Amino acid sequence: MPENDSSDPTDDVKRKFREALERKQTKARNGSAHDNGGAKNAHAHGPAASKRTFRRKSG
Repeated sequence: MPENDSSDPTDDVKRKFREALERKQTKARNGSAHDNGGAKNAHAHGPAASKRTFRRKSG
């Protein structure tokens, strides 16, 4: 059955969307998943043990 693009405009739109989706999916497959990136710094604000404590004034 030969495809006739001018017969049904909705088929043409569907075909264009399908092609665009395929292009998008191939780009996503080719891109990196950020698996090789370094880990975030676990202690960004210093150790919690050195947190300042309140001391009452003596005298």
